[in-house]
Amino acid sequence: MQLFEIAQELLGGQAPGAGDMVGTVTQVLNNRAGGLDGVLKSLQNGGLGDAVGSWIGTGQNAPVTGEQVQSALGSGVIQDLASKLGISTIDASSHLSQLLPGIIDHLTPNGEVPSVGLAGAGRDLVKGLLGRNFGTASS
Repeated sequence: MQLFEIAQELLGGQAPGAGDMVGTVTQVLNNRAGGLDGVLKSLQNGGLGDAVGSWIGTGQNAPVTGEQVQSALGSGVIQDLASKLGISTIDASSHLSQLLPGIIDHLTPNGEVPSVGLAGAGRDLVKGLLGRNFGTASS
């Protein structure tokens, strides 16, 4: 399933909300988890190295659970995301576990981590997928 479809599904098919969710996720991860490099390191150090490798690679993306993501990134990141989205921490970690594989897969074309930062790359991804201009978050 593509990132756009996942985000649409999570928000009941509302494409603008899907973009807002992806934008919020990338902003929180950039500000609270150290950007893409920090997220990747946290996930790898949290025991998700094989899954992360599949997201960066060109093959099928391995799934992860909300509990695994929360354990790897920390409850503070999940609480911040839940607060910004107005959802429970359980829902936030579940949504993040579904969005992260697609986000990281799309942000690391050909297995290369971009140098523009997670917020900038995420904003570019959202614009490209949805053809809209969303709010800016500093990279």
